[in-house]
Amino acid sequence: MVIEKATFERMLSGFENLAEKVERLCREHEDLGEREWLDSGDVCRLLGISPRTLQTMRENGTLAYTKISHKVYYRPEDVKSVIPVMGVKRHISANNVSEYNINNLKYQTYE
Repeated sequence: MVIEKATFERMLSGFENLAEKVERLCREHEDLGEREWLDSGDVCRLLGISPRTLQTMRENGTLAYTKISHKVYYRPEDVKSVIPVMGVKRHISANNVSEYNINNLKYQTYE
């Protein structure tokens, strides 16, 4: 395939402009908290529920979620908001307790 020099330079300039726009957008949205999202396993452990219960909570609208490439993610503030609704009770155990800290809110789960 043969491309004229002027055409190639226009294409290259277009790609460079696109790369600059993507970098700018990434910088603008760095602090949106995407690193703080929880996956289904995290939420099940935090709330002490089964994956099926979590699915029911998604289906009936109890817990908001986002699905990206067939994987479900939850915002920590959404998970916090369902704790009072569920009436989650925690028991202190001498063994197998894991602690999670979501935005200064501590949870204990049993493994």
